[in-house]
Amino acid sequence: MTSASSSKGPQLGSLALQAPTSRPEIVHVTPSTCLNLSLFKDILKEYRKLDDAITTRLNRATALARDQERTSGQGVENAQNQACLSVWRELTENWKRRTKLVDYCVSVVDRSIDGKRGALQQQPDDPALQRTTKAAIYSDEVYRRQMHNEIAVESIVRKRVVDAFHSRCRYFVPPKSDVEAAQLWEGARGQNQ
Repeated sequence: MTSASSSKGPQLGSLALQAPTSRPEIVHVTPSTCLNLSLFKDILKEYRKLDDAITTRLNRATALARDQERTSGQGVENAQNQACLSVWRELTENWKRRTKLVDYCVSVVDRSIDGKRGALQQQPDDPALQRTTKAAIYSDEVYRRQMHNEIAVESIVRKRVVDAFHSRCRYFVPPKSDVEAAQLWEGARGQNQ
């Protein structure tokens, strides 16, 4: 007979939300992934869940930091700084992954358009093929604009997240040793001014 709190069961409550995922899902993005708009948007939606739950993450990180402060005897300020740093690192890693995804997919669509334009120039005598290729180019250009819209959405999401983050971590400054995270911080903070 096994107990209800078996170590093989899923973690529940605050610990489940605070603990890192033991088996993160690895998404292998291919050119076909990029050319499927609904799949591309689903992947971005998954990546944005952390941003959507920023207030909850900060609340839980702060509570965990206070608990650790009580048990370890470290100062409240240090515990709060550690909580902010932990959440900030999660955010920036997530932002980097999303930026990489969008940049990669924009390049895939650009190559697709370039290839179709090249095919268009090589088939000047076939009007039916010309119309089909021009329609495909137009479709890809619309798709590329939608991807660029995701870049604008990303900017809005980051601004909202940084506002929420800054309301909880007023005195936080990313470590100077992480140049890329500091640039993300300055970029997002610059949008707020």
